[in-house]
Amino acid sequence: MGNLAVLNELVEINNDRVAGFEKAIADLSDENIDLKAVFQRYTEQSHNFSQELSAVIARHGGEVETGTSVSSSLHRAWIDVKALFGGTDRVSILDEAERGEDAIKAAYKAALDHGELQGDALALVMKQALAIKEGHDEIKLLRDTAKAIN
Repeated sequence: MGNLAVLNELVEINNDRVAGFEKAIADLSDENIDLKAVFQRYTEQSHNFSQELSAVIARHGGEVETGTSVSSSLHRAWIDVKALFGGTDRVSILDEAERGEDAIKAAYKAALDHGELQGDALALVMKQALAIKEGHDEIKLLRDTAKAIN
């Protein structure tokens, strides 16, 4: 898998993440409305990440994938999460969000472990991976706090 294919996979999983969080936001009940701002922040983050990745792909002469992913099991994880959202239980909502964050974190790790990224592509993916890890950790902390309260 070439450099551009790796970047396109990251575009796709970021698109999956956007769709997942948008579904979660639409399904939030009033008692969990505080999660809306958190989920919106990560929706915007993934929109920005897709745009940054797309710019690198275009600079290197590649074509950008515009949809969500349908192939890789890692990428399907956010799609599966999107389908499961809809519960009103805070712990369940955050469990599913954390599962999705595990998937995108793993996709970034796989992209970095692949060893094909170089130069601006490598720098960008490393920067984004750090932000993805921070997002994962925030969602996990919210989930663990919700579990402790229950």
